[in-house]
Amino acid sequence: MSGYAARRDRLLAQFAARGEGAVGLGKQTSNLFRDRSAGAKRRLDVREFDHVLGVGPGWVEAEGMTTYETLAAATLAHDSMPAVVPQLKTITLGGAVAGVGIEATSFRHGLVHESVLELDVLTGEGTIVTCTPDNEHRDLFRGFPNSYGTLGYALRVKAKTLPVLPYVAVEHRRYVDGETYFRELGSLARSDADFLDGVVFGAGECYASIGRFRESAPRASDYTYEHVYYRSIREHGSDFLTASGYLWRWDTDWFWCSKNLGAQNPLVRRLLGRARLNSRTYTRIMRWNSRWGLTRRLDGLLGRHPESVIQDVDIPIEHAAQFLDFLLREIRVLPIWICPIGTGPARFDLYPLEPGRLYINFGFWDVVRTREPHPEGHFNRLIEAKAEALKGVKSLYSDSYYSPEAFWRTFDRAAYARLKARYDPQGALGDLYQKCVLRR
Repeated sequence: MSGYAARRDRLLAQFAARGEGAVGLGKQTSNLFRDRSAGAKRRLDVREFDHVLGVGPGWVEAEGMTTYETLAAATLAHDSMPAVVPQLKTITLGGAVAGVGIEATSFRHGLVHESVLELDVLTGEGTIVTCTPDNEHRDLFRGFPNSYGTLGYALRVKAKTLPVLPYVAVEHRRYVDGETYFRELGSLARSDADFLDGVVFGAGECYASIGRFRESAPRASDYTYEHVYYRSIREHGSDFLTASGYLWRWDTDWFWCSKNLGAQNPLVRRLLGRARLNSRTYTRIMRWNSRWGLTRRLDGLLGRHPESVIQDVDIPIEHAAQFLDFLLREIRVLPIWICPIGTGPARFDLYPLEPGRLYINFGFWDVVRTREPHPEGHFNRLIEAKAEALKGVKSLYSDSYYSPEAFWRTFDRAAYARLKARYDPQGALGDLYQKCVLRR
């Protein structure tokens, strides 16, 4: 903690010396999938806030820039894991709390921010406040999730952990219609399973994957090199992984998005090698392509009109079959990741899932290409409108096209205004709508 205190003091000095104007984070990594204009911001260097500070019975404490790869390794060494471990190794603890973090324990433990016990936040006024559910900064504790840095930056987070066993046994069940599928997911969410998620490969091909900890296993599958996890769901009714292997089963192939880079070809996998088969490598390639526009030029030469559709949408389970029908009919991006979310009793101002309800997260990530042109954001706008109609919430880590009116119908504008007035009255950290929709 003495090291954390020294880093905190250096950051406060940086903030005080920054001068006037907008403030942003100076860091090398990001798991956002929306490009933003650079702007004239003073960057605060937060790269050194990447330390695990302590692991205890039922909790872990770490700095905001700590990746989940580092966090999980530290807790697994103590036979525990963070209550929710997002799917990609480079997601940071602070980023998951300020944005969104979800995985196969979410059916019981909610999103990452629901597992937080307390956090230190650097506010827009250049002060650091400690927030808990019941202290004088409980308003920021409830308002911080989904604020994407516009209310402050998480420097230290204390969060819940779960006990683990060495192995996870996974059962894959197939369903042929959406109504039955989501009804069974609702039942499984009330079972004794430790993990629950699924994949839709197409109409009539919906899978639920149920994971349970085991002390021992007859074997342990390896999905870090030659074998691809998502393919195994169709090929095997059951499987066994180490606890670590299960937590990172999606990272090797960025779920299935590595196919767009040819990285599921056996020859390409061998050329890349085990160490480069991960989300870190693919993110670098994606950002290089975004900067130089290689695929955009290729689409232009081929007469195709591309639109990036990289979205996660949370829909109440009673409307999930309807949303799946919409995706299969109108968007046609496959596969689709399915992850149930059980919400706790607390309400969070900017992540307006209703307490005590079961939601289904739909994750779908690809480029929709058409021969005919559409207005900018055509498919993403369809998704936003459908999510609102079905009382769902779309995550803000990627492209958004909401009008101001539609945006603030979903997110609590009055609560946000109160929080800005208290913790960033000069607007140094920017505005949520401008940042997430206008990309400023």
